[in-house]
Amino acid sequence: MSDHLNAPQPHAQPDPTHLVLIPSYNPGSQVLETVRQARAQWNPVWVVVDGSTDGTAQQLQTLAAQDAGLEVILLPHNQGKGAAVLEGISRAAQAGFTHALTMDSDGQHPADLIPHFMATSQARRQAMVLGKPVFGPEAPALRVNGRKVSNGWANLETLWMGVGDSLYGFRVYPIQPLIKIMRNNAFMRRFDFDPEAVVRLCWAGVTPVNLDAPVRYLSAEEGGVSHFKYLRDNILLTWMHTRLFLGFLVRLPLLIARRLKDRPS
Repeated sequence: MSDHLNAPQPHAQPDPTHLVLIPSYNPGSQVLETVRQARAQWNPVWVVVDGSTDGTAQQLQTLAAQDAGLEVILLPHNQGKGAAVLEGISRAAQAGFTHALTMDSDGQHPADLIPHFMATSQARRQAMVLGKPVFGPEAPALRVNGRKVSNGWANLETLWMGVGDSLYGFRVYPIQPLIKIMRNNAFMRRFDFDPEAVVRLCWAGVTPVNLDAPVRYLSAEEGGVSHFKYLRDNILLTWMHTRLFLGFLVRLPLLIARRLKDRPS
């Protein structure tokens, strides 16, 4: 299922079960604008500072001291995006939240679409709402084409349940299924978090709903910061898809049975 940017967008109603969660590691000053934009669209917003050493932790704490809708969680050292998300959703579950919209801290994700994604999640609470990136002309061709490989593997590993994009981190997760998966899995703690979370949630029966969303690649002059290391992170993704494919083979009979059961008669 996929929505388009020009389609009428539902508006989220106030709901104490949904929050915005922003993992952050050395993003530079852009994180402050990202947080301000997110707060303009939603309450509350939580930022998990993953051992940042660029001074943004202190800046975010100053911002939070003036805003009751903003909470900053500090991790003592860098543990990876997945670990930061797990810390955030674990605390969120304890506080009574059931869903978390994750977005990057570097300004790539469209904060103005937060209400649309939240409204979709409120209407489909058992589903995960996945952003499907719409790239601008500034998007690096290597990144755009490279993700097609990961998306192809993710769709195979889920028996084509409908994952529009496995890597785009602007999405709404149901918290409890994600916590259960991550606590039973030693992986998913770094750059492998986004695609592995989608595949394993599909295995758990969580339906993906895809919504188009623009993605921006900011230049260094605009404050853009990237921690993507082409060789290192592609090796990580290759290892991730290797173990996921083995898990897919084990689960294949169950996935086939589920697809046959869900097929319209």
